[in-house]
Amino acid sequence: MACGAALMCSGALAMSVVAPATAASAPPSRAVAVTTRCATGTWAASASLTSDADLMSVARMILSSAENSSLQWEKQYGYIEYNVEGNAAENRGYTGGIVGFTSKTHDMLLLAQAYTKATPNNPLARFLPALKKADGTSSAAGLGSAFVGAWKKAAATTGFKVAQREAADRMYLRPAVVAAQADGLGRLGQFIYYDAMVMHGPGTDPLSFDGMRAAALRTAKPPAKGGNQTTYLHAFLDVRIRAMQAEEAHRDISRISAAQRVWLRSGNLRLALPLSWSVYSDRYSITPMGGC
Repeated sequence: MACGAALMCSGALAMSVVAPATAASAPPSRAVAVTTRCATGTWAASASLTSDADLMSVARMILSSAENSSLQWEKQYGYIEYNVEGNAAENRGYTGGIVGFTSKTHDMLLLAQAYTKATPNNPLARFLPALKKADGTSSAAGLGSAFVGAWKKAAATTGFKVAQREAADRMYLRPAVVAAQADGLGRLGQFIYYDAMVMHGPGTDPLSFDGMRAAALRTAKPPAKGGNQTTYLHAFLDVRIRAMQAEEAHRDISRISAAQRVWLRSGNLRLALPLSWSVYSDRYSITPMGGC
């Protein structure tokens, strides 16, 4: 798997995906081999999800396993689907791209606007008025199959790929890492915040990231205030699970119970490789290969 054009990759990233099992056999297994700076799969002490290109790509792989059931996050630019939640009450309109931008929750509109500013004559530009009208609703008016086709056409271009990465980093990755560092959290904590930010979005209500963080901070002290990192992260995950279970589409908590919490309980606060986890009954692993 090649690194994204926006990344300054220090190590080659190679991926091998095991073919899905048949329905009568074990769940599919998806395996990744990542060449890092060190054979042990550890990162530099100062590395964060925003400062180390390989670590950033690993974070995107883990996120993609939950968002797209694939470690190949660079193949998700063209993903687009209406009402992925499958119910009217939680319908977020169109969901698309590498982090699941949605037409209801404003980030898809912001992405399209940024893309059009950088590349005025693009396939999505003519849908900006419809996206503005749909913002905050689950409406598909003025969008439909033509919009889906335009999204897929745009996804084949470098400009839209860059726009998606920049928007995802600007709206979700960087704010999550800044918040995690302010709370004194390491790389696992940064990813836990990032995953929550992508799924729930920023906001102070109980079902949004900032509201969940505030609730966790009332329950346990973060390391920045003298608390224990593991204890605090368990408190945050407890809050997040309650938020997920409040919505039918998010009631499967395997991305936490069979992934983030597994690493937390094993003491892997540095998000060191190898990593193994399960999401929605699929098994994944990332292992280091090569030396320093």
